[in-house]
Formats: sequence, C-alpha cells, structure tokens
Amino acid sequence: MGKEMKMQMGVVAVLLWVVTVAGAGWFFVKGWTVKGTDGRMEISLAPSERDLILGEMRQLLKAVHGVVTGVAGQDQAADRQQIEQAARAAGMGMAVDVNPAIMAKLPLSFRQMGMSIHRDMDALADAVANKETSQQILQRLSNMTARCTTCHDMYRFGVGQ
Repeated sequence: MGKEMKMQMGVVAVLLWVVTVAGAGWFFVKGWTVKGTDGRMEISLAPSERDLILGEMRQLLKAVHGVVTGVAGQDQAADRQQIEQAARAAGMGMAVDVNPAIMAKLPLSFRQMGMSIHRDMDALADAVANKETSQQILQRLSNMTARCTTCHDMYRFGVGQ
C-alpha cells in the first residue's frame, strides 16, 4: 500500500470519527425526539420505559402533595417531620437507579430539569430540618413546580421502539 493510499485512509478514518462523535453529541443533546402533534417535543420510549418515567413523575407529585399537606397542618413538629420525609423521598436517592439506556433517550434539557428537581427536593428537606419558615418552604416548592410546568409544556412521551 502506497503512502498516498495510507494518507487517504487516514483522512477517511478521521472523517468517520468526526461524524460518529458529532452524531453521538447530537443524540446526547437532542435525545430520541420528534416534533409532537401538539407542538411539544415527543420523546420516543419503549412502553416499559415510558411507564417507568411516568411512575417517577407520580412519585414526585406525591412528594409535593406531602410537602403541601405538611405545611398546611396544625401540628408543627409532626408536620415538619412529614415535610422532610416527603421531600427526601423525591431527592437524589430516587434518581440513582435510572437505566442509562433510558437516560440516553432523554434530551439533555429534560435530564437537567429532572436532576435539578431531585437536588432541590434534598435541599428542601435540609431546609425543613434547618427550621425554615412555611413561607420559605412554599417559595422553594413554587420554584420547583415552575420547572415542572415548563418541562410539561416542552415535552411529551410517545411510545416507539
């Protein structure tokens, strides 16, 4: 094999590598999405993957309900414990078992919003333990649910693969 042929093969190899890295980067940011019929981005998941993500969202909603119920309660000592437990249940501990194959299908901004909610639930639990006021707790929760509504406005789940 001549020097010129080796040079051409080297150029082709580098180009293939660049295309592969660019494609992987594209899917890392965009995930497995298509434009949905309602204007939102539709994330294509297998039925079991969709069920898993929706189940996690229901757990988050139950945690929000636990926090609100605790803040609305009359027995402050018991309610603080309830609020802290509800928030901690939706913290980063909830996110540790996520399947990497599912995460790869989710767009980067979706993953970032989701992880920020889990981190903020842990911070909320810490704030309750540090005796923040009910008003401060509700403000934290309002900031979190604003991200939830933003995400729901941007994305929906479809069933594919």
